Amino acid sequence: MSHSGEKFLLVDDDVTFGTTLSRSLERRGYVVAVAHSVDEALLRCDEFKPDKAVIDLKLETRSGLSLIPVLRQRFPQLRMIVLTGYSSIATTVDAIKMGAENYLQKPAGTREILSAFDGNVLNSDAPVDTLSPPSLDRIEWEHIQRVLTENAGNISETARQLGMHRRTLQRKLQKRPVKS
Repeated sequence: MSHSGEKFLLVDDDVTFGTTLSRSLERRGYVVAVAHSVDEALLRCDEFKPDKAVIDLKLETRSGLSLIPVLRQRFPQLRMIVLTGYSSIATTVDAIKMGAENYLQKPAGTREILSAFDGNVLNSDAPVDTLSPPSLDRIEWEHIQRVLTENAGNISETARQLGMHRRTLQRKLQKRPVKS
């Protein structure tokens, strides 16, 4: 199956990850553009016109979720995958509702990402037992992610709405989410 000419947009503020994934996709015959911010991604799209996009949820200044509706409007046929180290049920649901094809937890390799575009998830971090109730820490994490998404990634406003200091919220967001 030839992917010659199929265009991939990678949006991730992790330069090393972006470079590694880009090289791996290029070896498979894809044409790749890498952006490290929402604004850079929008600029690249205007000239590049991608067929597929891999969007990191947590970018340095804004949520990758903010890109999905804009890209969906500009490129209705664009297929998108959200990739993150900070997954939550709320952001997964938001990403899919906004038009992403799938949602993967980091670390995810090229094979898993390509498979996710076909509707398959090979990610080993996927929850196994969906019937067990989440822990209190997990519920807190999910709530923070939902409020953060509602505020378009604005940490100060999110902290105000949650009644916590901005630095406390930033520390909580830097930790990896609790599994369940």
